[in-house]
Amino acid sequence: MVSRAEYLKVTAALVTTAFAFVAGLAWNQAIQSIFIYYLGTPNSIPANLSYAIIITIVAVIATVWIARAASRAAGEEAEAEVK
Repeated sequence: MVSRAEYLKVTAALVTTAFAFVAGLAWNQAIQSIFIYYLGTPNSIPANLSYAIIITIVAVIATVWIARAASRAAGEEAEAEVK
């Protein structure tokens, strides 16, 4: 049987993920609108290609930055446990 605390923890994680997904979709639409405004119709190759390249670069940079921050935090926690 699942405890109430575990149930609430999983539910909170799912709801948070759902809100993050909706926010991501909203940002996706906003960024696409900006690209369309400056580069032409939504079906144009330059607009789609530019969008894909820039979003990929931003995603890679953000992923590396987050991984470094998480690694740094884990190292600091390990040092604190040793002391």
